[in-house]
Amino acid sequence: MNPIDLNNPPSHHKLDLSIRPEETVGERRVRLFKDAALFVMASGFVVLIVYVCFETDLADASSADAKKWAMSVLSAAAAGLTGYLVRK
Repeated sequence: MNPIDLNNPPSHHKLDLSIRPEETVGERRVRLFKDAALFVMASGFVVLIVYVCFETDLADASSADAKKWAMSVLSAAAAGLTGYLVRK
């Protein structure tokens, strides 16, 4: 095996060096629980906002400004969901 000079890497090659600590089983469980809890909370918050906007838009007692605000939020949510699904 030929040694590689790290001070002068070969052309058209990229050199990466990283040091990562090992993740224990307990740390992995805590990280996954935290990620899952954050996902559930964020999803619930988004669902609540969309529900409030639908209720505001469909209510007869809502003002025109409130309905306009609700429709803009719903449009932004639909655009974000479409962008996420299309991934462009």
